Amino acid sequence: MAITSPASPRRFGRRSPLATAALLIVGLLATGGAYALATSTATAETTTTHSAEMIEEGGKLFAANCASCHGVLADGTAAGPSLIGVGALAVDFQVGTGRMPMAASGPQAEVKPVQFDQEQIDQMGAWVASLAPGPALPAERYIAGDGDVANGAELFRINCAMCHNVAGAGGALTEGKYAPGLANIDPVHVYGAMVTGPQNMPVFSDMNLTPEEKNDIISYLRYVDENPSVGGFDLGSLGPVSEGLFIWIFGLGALVAVTVWLTAKSN
Repeated sequence: MAITSPASPRRFGRRSPLATAALLIVGLLATGGAYALATSTATAETTTTHSAEMIEEGGKLFAANCASCHGVLADGTAAGPSLIGVGALAVDFQVGTGRMPMAASGPQAEVKPVQFDQEQIDQMGAWVASLAPGPALPAERYIAGDGDVANGAELFRINCAMCHNVAGAGGALTEGKYAPGLANIDPVHVYGAMVTGPQNMPVFSDMNLTPEEKNDIISYLRYVDENPSVGGFDLGSLGPVSEGLFIWIFGLGALVAVTVWLTAKSN
């Protein structure tokens, strides 16, 4: 008679909940690490190191000119948003175009004469950049304007023309806001606007438009600046509405004036 041994414990069974959680954590870490590596690689060449003296001087300028709205620590107040994490590039755009400091509260910060020299702007940018990581000034080759003009024109039509007009002449938005004209804009400010998304403009990160594609758009805008309208007087490049209005007022008005003149002469 065969003797059977007691049933041995099952070697295979239901997976432990801890194993499932561990696999999930590993997957999240791997995905996050890959994304961080991709984004850091895309922006590594724009990282800038600022000296302690430069940061200190920038802090003094910020306290004297910006803290009343943005707070002493740039963490924002009821009068202005937080600047923590906006980076030196946002400071260069806002202050370098004269939008900041604002002359008065309104629906949108307007371009006006710049109140600081470039050294002071860089110092304030260095202080803001020291608060938290953020977009830095781009490498020179990304704003050189020597890219693919045809590709830049296509990218501009797809991403920018609905607000700025296909010729970069600007256009009206809602609630008193507007998309500014882009004629003769400093390339670094064009790049800064795409990266930081000022006012109502969306942010175009390197995942949306690579630095090379941003340079293509800058190249297209430079081409528009340097080449006159092939159709003659462009009337501000605002499109058929302005052209129709011009014909209606001046063209029809001229015909009426000639008709009156001929009638008076015949009498």
